[in-house]
Amino acid sequence: MLRILLGEEPRLNHGLMEDAIETMVKTTQLLQKEMERNQDPTHDFRKLEIWSQGLIVSLDELEQSWFAAAHFRKSVNAGYVDDMSLQEQGEYSRYVYFYKNGFIRVFSILDKLGTVLNDLYDLNTSKVKPHFSYFTVLRQFKYLKIHEDLSRTLDDIKDTYKTPLSILRKRRNAEIHYMNSEMQDDLWQRHQGLKHKIELEDLDKHLDDLKQGLDMICKTLSAAYHYTNKVLAEKGMKV
Repeated sequence: MLRILLGEEPRLNHGLMEDAIETMVKTTQLLQKEMERNQDPTHDFRKLEIWSQGLIVSLDELEQSWFAAAHFRKSVNAGYVDDMSLQEQGEYSRYVYFYKNGFIRVFSILDKLGTVLNDLYDLNTSKVKPHFSYFTVLRQFKYLKIHEDLSRTLDDIKDTYKTPLSILRKRRNAEIHYMNSEMQDDLWQRHQGLKHKIELEDLDKHLDDLKQGLDMICKTLSAAYHYTNKVLAEKGMKV
């Protein structure tokens, strides 16, 4: 959608994005066929189908946010906030909007996936922590010592992206709990010298962190749903 609004061609999925979406689509197809056969009296399959479709949409929205942020970043050339023209300030504001939208969605998707895994594999994580996160779910897998292959894979992905995830989490927390993340950068600079111009944050570094967050999400969703499809197949489900 955003690509069309920005005058770009629609996205063609490939690589990590393609694998994540196709794997989740396969899950929804398996669930739909099973509901056709057995009517799903408990609505468990319908619930998982809806959640999985929601994750597909959320992944698409995350990728679009990263793409739009990168698009508007190209029009920001000034090194200091004070040196921006009015037009450049507008482009920078649009960059900030989609960048923030992106890093917030990274953790939103992880927590949605945590809800799916908790329900699907009967982890009862809410007994450990009522308002649990994806990372609590990962710890619950290890505590219960179940589905260890999936647990190890998800942990390995998390550890691979530890540094960019930590950066994105700090900015997400600042954005949600304290102040706008870009204003926090400005405040720190003001403390260094009230008469100095505010230097623009490293936009390319921020975009790279967000892209790594997107890659981590794709790999995590792929791993979780490849494993889930295997489990469903072992239960006799097929398209």
